[in-house]
Amino acid sequence: MQVLDSSAFIRHYTTDQPTASTSAVRAELSGRASFRFDADVGGGMRLHSPSSESVDRVRTAADASGDAGVLSETDIGVVAAAFDLDATLVTDDYAMQNVAERLQLRTRTIAQQGITATRRWRFQCQGCGRTFDDASDRCPVCGAALTRKAPGDG
Repeated sequence: MQVLDSSAFIRHYTTDQPTASTSAVRAELSGRASFRFDADVGGGMRLHSPSSESVDRVRTAADASGDAGVLSETDIGVVAAAFDLDATLVTDDYAMQNVAERLQLRTRTIAQQGITATRRWRFQCQGCGRTFDDASDRCPVCGAALTRKAPGDG
């Protein structure tokens, strides 16, 4: 089974395998992408509501990887649905792929190459340049904004 993110409907993704998605994905779509979603539901795509246990597990993995601040509630639900269903996650979203990798979920991309390694993001102050392991809006030292930084970036 494959669990489809919004990008699957936007990019006209097709497969012969059984598919699933969440109602939150439908809410993100408009125009032809929303019609494709509705057509897939009519064609047998399963709508899955992820379990609260899986949502919590995804949140924990996203916190650990540093991706929590960039994942939407829809993203978290889609990854959790893939976890619930022991399915392949179909997405071009790198943060979703990074979290899925931490959860040992299979992923498939559509139009992007996909991640080559899992990352543990760090956060760098735009004012004083210090780096931190934990996400925050502001630097605890100087108060400037923090931005996400991959380990090893200069």
